[in-house]
Amino acid sequence: MENGSSCLPCPPEEENRVVKDLMNKSEANLKEGNLYYVISNRWFTSWQRYVGQITVLNRNDCEGNDIELHRTLQEGVDYVLVPQEVWEKLFDWYKGGPALPRKLILQEGVKHQQFNVEVYPLCLNLIDSRDNNQTVVRLSKKASIQELYERVCALKGIGQEKARLWDYFNKRKHVSLNISNQTLEELNLQMDQEILLEVQDGHYAPRFSMDSTGNELALVPLVEPSRSPMTIAGGPTMSNGHSTSYGLNLYKGSAVNSTSSDIDDRYDNNLRKGERGGLAGLQNLGNTCFMNSALQCLVHTPPLVEYFLQDYSEEINTENPLGMHGELALAFGELLRKLWSSGRTTIAPRAFKGKLARFAPQFSGYNQHDSQELLAFLLDGLHEDLNRVKRKPYIETKDSDGRPDEEVADECWKYHKARNDSLIVDVCQGQYKSTLVCPVCGKISITFDPFMYLSLPLPSTVMRTMTVTMIYGDGSVLPMPYTVTVPKHGCCKDLSQALGIQCCLRDDESLLLAEVYEHRIHRYLGIPLEPLASIKDDEHIVAYRLPKKGTGQIKLEIIHRVQEKCTPDNLKGGVRKLFGTPLVTYLGEDALNGTDISIVVSKMLSPLRRTYSSLTKPHSSKENGFVSEAIDEPSDSFHAQSGPGDQSMNNSELEETSSQELSFQLFLTNGSCLSFKPIEKDYLTKSNQLVKVFLDWSDKEHEIYDSSYLKDLPEVHKFSAKKTRQEAISLFSCLEAFLTEEPLGPDDMWYCPRCKEHRQATKKLDLWTLPDILVVHLKRFSYSRYLKNKLDTFVNFPVRNLDLSKYVKSKDGQSQVYDLYAISNHYGGLGGGHYTAYAKLIDENRWYDFDDSRVSPVGESDIKTSAAYLLFYQRVKGEPRAGVGETSEVRMG
Repeated sequence: MENGSSCLPCPPEEENRVVKDLMNKSEANLKEGNLYYVISNRWFTSWQRYVGQITVLNRNDCEGNDIELHRTLQEGVDYVLVPQEVWEKLFDWYKGGPALPRKLILQEGVKHQQFNVEVYPLCLNLIDSRDNNQTVVRLSKKASIQELYERVCALKGIGQEKARLWDYFNKRKHVSLNISNQTLEELNLQMDQEILLEVQDGHYAPRFSMDSTGNELALVPLVEPSRSPMTIAGGPTMSNGHSTSYGLNLYKGSAVNSTSSDIDDRYDNNLRKGERGGLAGLQNLGNTCFMNSALQCLVHTPPLVEYFLQDYSEEINTENPLGMHGELALAFGELLRKLWSSGRTTIAPRAFKGKLARFAPQFSGYNQHDSQELLAFLLDGLHEDLNRVKRKPYIETKDSDGRPDEEVADECWKYHKARNDSLIVDVCQGQYKSTLVCPVCGKISITFDPFMYLSLPLPSTVMRTMTVTMIYGDGSVLPMPYTVTVPKHGCCKDLSQALGIQCCLRDDESLLLAEVYEHRIHRYLGIPLEPLASIKDDEHIVAYRLPKKGTGQIKLEIIHRVQEKCTPDNLKGGVRKLFGTPLVTYLGEDALNGTDISIVVSKMLSPLRRTYSSLTKPHSSKENGFVSEAIDEPSDSFHAQSGPGDQSMNNSELEETSSQELSFQLFLTNGSCLSFKPIEKDYLTKSNQLVKVFLDWSDKEHEIYDSSYLKDLPEVHKFSAKKTRQEAISLFSCLEAFLTEEPLGPDDMWYCPRCKEHRQATKKLDLWTLPDILVVHLKRFSYSRYLKNKLDTFVNFPVRNLDLSKYVKSKDGQSQVYDLYAISNHYGGLGGGHYTAYAKLIDENRWYDFDDSRVSPVGESDIKTSAAYLLFYQRVKGEPRAGVGETSEVRMG
C-alpha cells in the first residue's frame, strides 16, 4: 500500500464508517481459514490520521503465501492486520500493494481456544536426495502431511507414489513422514527445519492401508529401541523409550500414545567415566533463546533437579481442570532428565516446544518472547500439574479485623495450602503482607498473599532537565517558568512532585499538567504513571495550579484569538488566528451564566493589567533563573480573602468583580474548536462540564493588558541534552523501591468495605516469608501507549550471602541469607535482542555460560553484567559462607 494513489475516492468520514463496519463484521464472524492481509503500519497510521482513529483487530502469530516477511517485524509497529474485506476496499480506493494474505487459524489450548493470524508460515528446507538441491517450502503449521506431499510433488513434478519424505533434523533421517491428515504442528516440525525427499523409479510400499469400510489403518513406524534402560519412573521401558509405569496412555496427547515422538531427543546414556551431567546446550529452534534461557535456569535449580530425577509419577495430577493433564510436567521432566544425562552436548527441545505451543498458544510461532513471562507460565503450570490436591475445597477468606499479623498470616497460608500443595509451592512460594488504607475513612485492610517471584523496579539515576510554565488558576500571579530536574525514565508524578517542591505547593492544591500545541491544549497529562519519555524536548508544557477540591466542578478553558489586519502582504485581513497560552480555572459547582464567565475571564487576566490600582504596584523579580515583572498581591486577592487553596471563582469574588467594566467578546466553542457561537448572558453551564471559550482580543484589550506574558512559552528543553551515563544501583535499592508505600493508580481503585465506594487507597507491601528458591525479576522493560523502553541499568547484586533479614517481617527462625545459582540475561533492545543464561553446577561450585547450543565455563567475577534480567537465589542453610557479597566490586556490563 506504499505506492497508492494520493487521490481520495470519497469523504474520510465515509471511509472510516465503511472500514469500521467491516471490522465489526469480521470480529463477529471469526472462522478458521479467513484471510487477513499484512499492510504497512506507516501507511495505515497516515490513513488513520486522515479519516479518524479506528479500532484494528489485533491477532497474535502468523502464515501466508510465498512472499517472505522479515522475521523481526512487530505487529502494531511495522505492520497491521486487516480482514480481507478491508484490504479489498483499501486496494480499490488507493491501489498499491503487494498483497500479503495470511490465514486465521484456531489454536487449540488445554484451557481455551484462541484464534490467531498466522503471519509467519512454517518454512521447511526441502533437500532433494538426488542432487542435494534445496528448496524452501512454506506451509501453514495447520497443513497436513497430505498437503505437504502435494506441494512438494507439484514443485518437483513427480507423482506422490514415487516420493517419500523424511524428518531430516540435524542431517539425520528420523521418522518417515507418512501421508495422513496429521498436521505439521502435531509432528513438531520447526521453523527452517530440513526435510529430505527421496524419489524412486518404482513404487514405495504403501504407508497406510484401508479397511473394508475405506478408513485408513495407520501403521506404527519402526523406531530404533532406546539404548538406555533408564526410565523416568525407574520401571520397564517400551521399545520407543517411553516408560509404561505412569499409565498415561489413558488420556489424549500423552507422551506414550503420541505418534510424533522426538527421536532425536531421547537420552544418550552411554555413560563414560568422569563425564558430568547438566552441561548440555539447547538448540535454538527459531527465536527460542528466551525459552532456552529460562529452561536452563530451571533445570539447574537443585530442588527441581532432585525431584525430577526421581520417580514423581504418583504426584502427576491428570484431573486438575486448571492444569495441563500432567503433560507439561511430564514434558519438562523428560527434558530435564535428558539435559542431566551425561554424554550429550546439545538437545533440541522440539517435543517440549510442541507441548508449550499447545498449552500456551501465546508462545506458539517463532517470534521472540519474554523469558520472565515464560518462567511465570512454567512455574504455574508445573504447580497445577503436580498439585497434590485433587479436589480443591471452597474457602471464604476473612478480613484481618485487627487480629495479630501472625494469626492472620498463618490462617491465609493454611487456606492456600488446602488448595495448592505441590513441589513448586514447597520451594518457590513466599508470602506478602499487603496493607491498604482508605484515604477518606481511614479503613485499614491487611491481607497475606502468596508470591512466586519478586518483580522489582529499577530506580533511574539518569536525570533530565525540564522547563514548565506555571499558571495560577485564581489569576493572582503572572505566569512563571520553572526548571526542575527529574529522572529521565520517570513518570508525570515525578514531574508534579518536583514542581510542587519548587513552587511551595500547599496540601490543598494540585497541579494539572497539559501540553500546549498551536495555542491550544493538545492533551492533559492526567495519568500519574505516564512515562516522561512521552514528553519531547521541543514541546511546551504548562502546569495549572488549582485547588484539590476542583474535582466535580466546571472546568473553564480560555483560548485567545486576535484579528489580523489587512496589509499589502496579507490581503485576506480580518481572519482570526489563535495566539498565546490557554488559561484554565474552575468555575464552581453552581450553574453560572454568561455574565459570570465574563467576570471569571476578567479575574484571570488581572495580573496582566498595564495600569495597576493603588493596592498593587509592579516590581521586578528573579525566580528560578528567569527575570519577569510581577505584582504585589492585592489585599483583597485570593490569598488574603479566600481560604487556603480555594482558587476557584467563588460567588463573593464574582460579586466584587461585577462592577468592573467588561468588554470581552467571548465565544463558546466545541472540543475541536471548529465551531463557535457568542456567549449570551442567559447561557447556563452544566455540572461536570468542560467549557471552552474563545477570547477575542481587540485593540482595547491590548491597551489594558500585556499579552506578552502569554506568548513565547519556553520549550521543555531548549538545548540538546548531554549524554549522561547511567550509574549503577544496588539490588537493595530496587527492593526498597518495591516496598515503598504509594497510592493506587486511577485504573486500580480499591473498593472500601466501609465507604462502599472505590477509593484511590495507598498500598504498602512487606515481605512476610521468603521461599527456599527466590526468583528476582528486574523490570527492565516498560510499556505504555506511547513507547516501549528497556533499561540497561547495571544492578549490583550479591552473588553470595544476600542477606534479606531486615526486610522480612515474620520471625519464623529461617535463614534469610541466599546464594545466587542462575541468571537469565537479555542483551540488546526490544526489537531484537538475545537471551542467554549463567548457571552454577552446585557440586562443582563452578559457573557456566549457556548460550543456546554453546556451553562454556565462565568466571564468577564475570557473571555480574547489565544484562541480568532474572536472578535465581537459593536459601543458605546454617551459617553464611565467606565469599563475594554486596561489597564486591561494581563492574559495568
